[in-house]
Amino acid sequence: VQLQASGGGLVQAGGSLRLSCAVSGGTFRNYDLGWFRQAPGKEREFVAAARWSGFLYYGDSVKGRFTISRDNAKNSVYLLMNNLKPEDAAVYYCAERRGPGRSSSILYPSDYDRWGQGTQVTVSS
Repeated sequence: VQLQASGGGLVQAGGSLRLSCAVSGGTFRNYDLGWFRQAPGKEREFVAAARWSGFLYYGDSVKGRFTISRDNAKNSVYLLMNNLKPEDAAVYYCAERRGPGRSSSILYPSDYDRWGQGTQVTVSS
């Protein structure tokens, strides 16, 4: 299974970006999918997750601004980021794990099995 993230870039504060993560291999509909971010000098932070069951989860700092979605027909997961703030700047990573039978914990990097390479998001003030 491989993950390829894309869609990062430079945006002004208040703007929007849409990240994409294409997943190849395995049975996509059975995957839990997550987005994390990591800023320089900081730990990797949970952003959002879409479980195989359809449940969606968001980190407190992005609730109401970011939306995660998945397209099982395209083997892809997306992160729409609205009203971006300078503190949202980071490298964004997508991650996956096989969902059925796994624990309900989806907030930590260790909960996931495979990762994409990351895409840089820069927000100018």
